[in-house]
Amino acid sequence: MPKRTPEPEVPEAEPEPEVPPTVGERLRVAREKMKLSLEDVAAQTRIPQRHLASIETAEWDSLPAPTYTIGFAKNYAGVVGLDRMEIGDQLREEMGGQRFAATSADVFEPADPRRTMPRSLVIGAVIAAVLLIALMSFLNRRSLDEQDQNATTNEAATNAAGQAPAAQPAPPPATAATGPVVLTATSPAWIAVTDQGNTLFQGELQPGQAYTVPATATAPMLKAGKPEALKITVGTTTAPQVGPAGKVTTVSLAPASLLKGPTTASAPVVAQPAPATTAPAPTSRATRAAAAAAPPPAAPPPTQPVSNSQ
Repeated sequence: MPKRTPEPEVPEAEPEPEVPPTVGERLRVAREKMKLSLEDVAAQTRIPQRHLASIETAEWDSLPAPTYTIGFAKNYAGVVGLDRMEIGDQLREEMGGQRFAATSADVFEPADPRRTMPRSLVIGAVIAAVLLIALMSFLNRRSLDEQDQNATTNEAATNAAGQAPAAQPAPPPATAATGPVVLTATSPAWIAVTDQGNTLFQGELQPGQAYTVPATATAPMLKAGKPEALKITVGTTTAPQVGPAGKVTTVSLAPASLLKGPTTASAPVVAQPAPATTAPAPTSRATRAAAAAAPPPAAPPPTQPVSNSQ
């Protein structure tokens, strides 16, 4: 019998190490387990649906910078019930050394159209802005036109009137002296100061003594027996003598009246009727000549004194 050749022993294949699922696969399995679609996850996380699909398929070139991609994955994990930190760490390891075409984050697309601003409101705001700009332009143009019209009118008036004389500045108004009214005696002087019938002071001032009229007096009056014995000042201004020497005088102590000086009161002049004059009767030239030639009348004979006889 032929001798059988023993069959060579085939070495057993070593079992391949089990590859853990990627972040995208874990997120997809968890999403399908919760019966959610990518659109549902996008509505809850407000992440564009295309970015969620790129995370599940590990298409790194279609995703933004790693920082934003890891944030998207964490939000995705929070919706499907996975550990956010664990998903973030695993994705960071998977993305190590990867280069991304986009380095800036895309603008989030609102998933719910109801959250966007109504088109009618946007159109109304644009129309209102246009109307406001038009109104401001109209008012500005109108103001410029009025200024030009006023300038033209002034120029025409100047040309018609010729060279107008320069306006002379108005003299400044005279300022009245202000301050307390003080009565100072230069020699013994009797005075009486009243205000609307109320006696404020009455008596004789000795030389050097002074009396200040109260500032609360509304219409003070002075009655002085010797006006020449008084020196009256209004603040730092000395008023004129209030009356003739040796004559009792009553004057107002108002500052304006004192600074005007005394006023001489004159008795009213009574108009006397003019005596009636008889106009001479008109005479002729012949009559006047005859009167001049006539002899003067004879003088009456002297009267004899009458004596009383017994």
